[in-house]
Order: sequence, then C-alpha cells, then structure tokens
Amino acid sequence: MKKIEKQDDLYASFSKRRKGLYKKASELVTECDIDIGMIIFSPTGKPMSFFHPTLDAVVSRFQNPDIQLSASAHLVTAHTRDRVNQLSSRLEELDTIEDIAIAQNKSYDEVIKTRLRGWWESVEQLNADEVTEFETWLKNAIFYMHNRLNQLESGASSSGM
Repeated sequence: MKKIEKQDDLYASFSKRRKGLYKKASELVTECDIDIGMIIFSPTGKPMSFFHPTLDAVVSRFQNPDIQLSASAHLVTAHTRDRVNQLSSRLEELDTIEDIAIAQNKSYDEVIKTRLRGWWESVEQLNADEVTEFETWLKNAIFYMHNRLNQLESGASSSGM
C-alpha cells in the first residue's frame, strides 16, 4: 500500500473510504448498541465527523466512562438511535435503487451500442446473453412506460374532479 499521488484519484479514494468508515461505524452502532465518535480531515483539510448518539454524549462518556446518562439524555439517545436506524434503512434502499439504475443504464448503453452496430435489426443474430440483455432492457422500458402512463392517468383523473 502506498500514498495515492494523483489528486483526482486521492479525492475519489478518500470519498469512497470515508463512506465505508461511516457505514462500518453505523453498523457497529446498530449491531452492538454502542456509542461512537470519529473526526476525519479530508485531503483538502475539511473536517468531517460521525458521532452517535451525539457529540456531547460521546465526549462525556470519553471523559468519564462511568457516567450515568440523565433521563432526558436517554430520551435523546433513544431518539437518535431510532433516527439513525431509519436513515440507515433509507440509505440501504437508495443504494439498492442506485444499483438498479446503474444496471439499467448499463443495459441501455449496451442496447444503444448494439443498435449502432446494427445487430438489433435481426434478433436471430443475437447470442443468448445479448437476447437476455435486450429482454431485460425491454422489460425495464415497459415498466417505466406503465408507471408514466399511470402517473398521467392519475393526474388527469385528479384534475378532472
């Protein structure tokens, strides 16, 4: 392992690894019910942090590990943990949506490439993988057309009332 010299690669690697650290910290909070805090400085010197449940709670526990939280601090902590769990679930949903969108774009890009090559005109010339890929693209296109049609129909029916 060595230092990344190219600035663009350094920023991309930092962003990816920072996201990974935050995800691992969040998983530790969820799975082990712990308090955690970390401060990171980006390659440009920008400070970033992750604290759970709160900065004050983590610093207080660090300064005095035997400290007992007040009732209000317990409420804040419980609320914060619930919010983190909600946001983690939403992040997982968005990651899945992003993965699907990337796969769809890749599939669409492949269809466009093949159209430019001209093999789309004759399905018999496609191999099994190409047929499967084209079928996936068509199913996605149909799905999005149905959704758009439903949106248009819903909008027309609600404006007509």
